[in-house]
Amino acid sequence: MELSALTALSPLDGRYAGRMGLLRGLLSEFGLIHRRVQVEIEWFIALSDAGLPEFPPLAAGARDFLRGLVERFSPADAQAVKDIEKTTNHDVKAVEYWIKQQFEQATQWPELAAQGEFVHFACTSEDINNTSHGLMLGSARQQVMLPALDGITQHLQAMAHQLAGVPMLSRTHGQTASPTTVGKELANVVARLQRGRARIAEVALLAKMNGAVGNYNAHLSAYPDVDWEAFSRNVIETQLGLVFNPYTIQIEPHDAMAELFDAFTRVNTVLIDLSRDIWGYVSLGYFKQRTKAGEVGSSTMPHKVNPIDFENAEGNFGLATALLAHLSQKLPISRWQRDLTDSTVLRNMGVALGYTLLGYDSLAKGLGKLEVNAARLAEDLDAAWEVLAEPVQTVMRRYGLPKPYEQLKDFTRDKPMTRELMQAFIQGLAIPEHAKQALLALTPSHYTGKAAELAARV
Repeated sequence: MELSALTALSPLDGRYAGRMGLLRGLLSEFGLIHRRVQVEIEWFIALSDAGLPEFPPLAAGARDFLRGLVERFSPADAQAVKDIEKTTNHDVKAVEYWIKQQFEQATQWPELAAQGEFVHFACTSEDINNTSHGLMLGSARQQVMLPALDGITQHLQAMAHQLAGVPMLSRTHGQTASPTTVGKELANVVARLQRGRARIAEVALLAKMNGAVGNYNAHLSAYPDVDWEAFSRNVIETQLGLVFNPYTIQIEPHDAMAELFDAFTRVNTVLIDLSRDIWGYVSLGYFKQRTKAGEVGSSTMPHKVNPIDFENAEGNFGLATALLAHLSQKLPISRWQRDLTDSTVLRNMGVALGYTLLGYDSLAKGLGKLEVNAARLAEDLDAAWEVLAEPVQTVMRRYGLPKPYEQLKDFTRDKPMTRELMQAFIQGLAIPEHAKQALLALTPSHYTGKAAELAARV
């Protein structure tokens, strides 16, 4: 069968293909080939500036042509590289040969073809691959993943501010507990996401270009007087914008990648927590979901509006986290100086981040449909006067009354608690009148502490 959205094995390229457009050009095989071309070109240009007697500096026009190959790189160009790979059976060598073909065709710059053997000079394939992966991840992080995460965080922050003062019954262990506000519960998530976002953003993406086992063996055999370590650092940091790693085997050991994937996993875990909580609040009626004409909640129960966006988000974050965890645990391990187990695993970076992005998208859709049900929130609070046992026994402690916790335990357990019962108990307390009046004025809706203040300032 021909590949289409209906025949794709991965739902990222099938059912959800329309939601993956931003990542497709960055983390696909096209994205990898594109970055390989970029790295090879920048290495070639840097060699022309290294003062090598056999390779004089390139003219400005030739440099513009070379970087134009990167800027204009198209799916057709990537396919041409893949066609070469059918013969070479080596993906990086195919890129080298494709670049040399472009040199042969650039007759206005004959020095390119003349210096063609300096393409991939002294490099092992991993010099090209690890830098390409770093560039891919850096672009995906800055252009797609962080903006999507920021959109969720900003939406939650706006909700936290808007709902800062809306009281809500807490449910520790699933039981009625001291009230909070809707905004404060969302503010808690915002604070967690802000920390998680900072961790994602601060991971330095490391790269190396030091040859077959990390010692510049081939480089020094050809040009023993060149400071190849400084040269490689300059290419990686100045021309490619990555961070130089001076100590590696044949592969860059992927520790930074593991840190990045772990950072995404931490944020995904926070968002799974949020998705489950919102699902529960929808079930309790604390939130309503705005409906769209024509949408169906259940194939048999017409009344239903299911919280499917939060369920989809939870499921996709779970898939993403499983993949990210495998990447972070497997990639830093390589037998001796090199094995190829990382190569096939790395091709799934886009899958792991794709499911993360799908989770972001589903969650954003779900949040956009939510409406607070103030009446339901108030109803739950008014039926939970037992939560005032906490402030009452705490004030009793202040004024030295005997066994306040035990008195409230006996008074509130195993019977329905009402305003009348609680206020009658308070009236009988031997505490100063101002303290008694403060307790009598308290209701579950007003017993929210600093929740509104904390929510408003997140």
